Amino acid sequence: MEWLDNFWAVYSNVVLSLGTNVLLALSIYLTLSCGMLAMANAAFMGIGAYTAALLSTHFDAPFALVLAAGMAAPALVALLMGAPTLRLSGVYLAMATLAFGEVVRIAVINSEDLTGGALGLNGIPQLTQWWTMLLALAGTLALLWRLRRARLGRAFEAIKEDETAAGLMGINVSATKLIAFTLGAAIAGLAGALNAHLTFFIGPGEFGFDRGVEILTMAVLGGIQNLLGPTLGALIVTLLPEALRSLRDYRLAVNGMILVLIVLFLPRGLVDPQALRAAWARLTQRKRAG
Repeated sequence: MEWLDNFWAVYSNVVLSLGTNVLLALSIYLTLSCGMLAMANAAFMGIGAYTAALLSTHFDAPFALVLAAGMAAPALVALLMGAPTLRLSGVYLAMATLAFGEVVRIAVINSEDLTGGALGLNGIPQLTQWWTMLLALAGTLALLWRLRRARLGRAFEAIKEDETAAGLMGINVSATKLIAFTLGAAIAGLAGALNAHLTFFIGPGEFGFDRGVEILTMAVLGGIQNLLGPTLGALIVTLLPEALRSLRDYRLAVNGMILVLIVLFLPRGLVDPQALRAAWARLTQRKRAG
């Protein structure tokens, strides 16, 4: 298995970063599946990362406790800010959550004694292993898969299709939205905690506007009709820059062009069951006609 050892020595960070990005894409998938354009996932990732890193570096806490705290802290923040914020919708909700992300970033920069300020936090122990990431991904996917088939998942879908009609059918729209927002924050916090213990270093620049747009891109690119969409979107966004590395100075331009073309010609994402069923029906009809 020498080839596997060589592969892992070179690409281990890319593979583990892929796991982090899948978790982030799934975190925003939850809010999008409930019809909310919330852009606070990068901030929640940062809260989880800093909470976990501080527990590891200052208190030498067990890794399981560190991960749990990394999920609990952003979930609590989401629960507190969600009640007033989720009354907004559309672009207003996006603006409010983006503003929250900027508040978190500025707060981290100004808390130099605790977070290292603009220089970031160094010396985080490398505790994230491949099996840790695999367990986190498997648990998250299993939870969301079960959620999609539960009553709560059907409530998410009803709110996304028509919020007013969902309320008339007896769904508590405000509470359901808050659950989706809080659970998405917890998953983003888990991604942040795992990432912090992978890279040794975290800084406020990692959790700003650019990261928020990247998280949204992963979900929209793959599609939010099922769990495969965000997973595939995270895979493409993570690996495409690596695949285009040979283009050097033109790599980012080609990367952006590919993403734009996919969004233009596949607006519902790469994984669109409705489009696949329609294509299969047309193919079957042609075979019968022929």
